[in-house]
Amino acid sequence: MPDQDAEYALSSGGIYMPRTAATHRDDEYDPIGFDVLLDMQRRHFWYVGRHRFLLHALRAQLHGRQKLSGLDAGGGCGGWLAHLAQHEADTFAELALADSSRRALELAGPVLGDRVKRYQVDLLDTRWRDRWDVIFLLDVIEHIPNHDQVFAELRRALKPGGLLIVTAPALQFFWSYNDEMVHHVRRYSRGDLAQLAQAENFEVLRTRYFMFLLSPLLMLSRWKRVDVASMSREQVAATLRKTHRVPIAPVNALLAGVFSLETPLGRFVPFPWGTSVLGVFRKPLHAALDSHAPAR
Repeated sequence: MPDQDAEYALSSGGIYMPRTAATHRDDEYDPIGFDVLLDMQRRHFWYVGRHRFLLHALRAQLHGRQKLSGLDAGGGCGGWLAHLAQHEADTFAELALADSSRRALELAGPVLGDRVKRYQVDLLDTRWRDRWDVIFLLDVIEHIPNHDQVFAELRRALKPGGLLIVTAPALQFFWSYNDEMVHHVRRYSRGDLAQLAQAENFEVLRTRYFMFLLSPLLMLSRWKRVDVASMSREQVAATLRKTHRVPIAPVNALLAGVFSLETPLGRFVPFPWGTSVLGVFRKPLHAALDSHAPAR
């Protein structure tokens, strides 16, 4: 098999850059969000709870497998990979962060250290074929209009039998001004995710809602009407810094504790809804090698 990283060159900043430039589309994710994300991903109850939930979901699928290769596609500032490297050091022999934003990758450097590679990647054309055992796509596809193309491209990047683990905002019922501010295109039901995966020839292993116990708080916090279309970029940034800051320590700890209850409860109770949805999908073992499949 040819060198899978031949299309990337290591820059002086420690980031693997594509030989053909990748473009970060600001209309899909505004770069101002990365500075907010950097603080939130370490301490905010939502990220703390999501990391715990994802770790349990991952272990349930891997069954003790080790020495795998893992990629966080559209992983921003690297918070999930830092958590994964800390808690699953034996599971992954190789971990990598892929994002289209050079700014996000630079911010991720001190978070991840030298063990995790960083790639500037366009998710619509990663240049990888049959490369990764596990790909995470966490709260990314809701920003991208042609989400089917992302699924198709990541299928090509996975090895046969490889796993695609996806999270996304759930259910249009929960749509609010926040979705507009952070450039969401849509929210997803379990069926939406499964249909999207099946259309790109993935096997559906699991879909489920999470962030159920705290969903009433989200509904209350988002009932406020905000005319996002009339706001300047600076006003949007100021609002996001206010609404996305880490709560005071006692409140943050309480909410993190409530969220953490979903991990054990979810083993026995299929939540009927939630503000987020998880999908676990597999590239079929019998899939023909995608090395020469054309990008769409």
